[in-house]
Amino acid sequence: QVQLVESGGGLVQTGGSLRLSCAASGLTFSRYAMGWFRRAPGEEREFVAGISRNGRSTDYADSVKGRFTISRDNWKNMVTLQMNRLKDEDTAVYYCAADETVVAGISAREYDYWGQGTQITVSS
Repeated sequence: QVQLVESGGGLVQTGGSLRLSCAASGLTFSRYAMGWFRRAPGEEREFVAGISRNGRSTDYADSVKGRFTISRDNWKNMVTLQMNRLKDEDTAVYYCAADETVVAGISAREYDYWGQGTQITVSS
């Protein structure tokens, strides 16, 4: 049974930092590209960041470029999202997702497995 479990969410002040982690189990992690998505209240789920299965290729939404960094550890079956200079508009539920392919796509429909999500609230 595949499980993706996010952790690290919470309340943070505008301009602060948070680090999200996603622990994967029940799958051959190195065969999966990984992505982070988010859904703000009343909005569609949107792509935030993605990383290829070997970790050498990353992609970011324009809204987070230069502030967020995605990384992975294939030995620990974990993907992380370092979020710096957080803005109020980053408030959302953040999800990690796995897609059995080489390079992470930006469409949620491409992903095979999803975590339950973790809430990030950015407030001044």
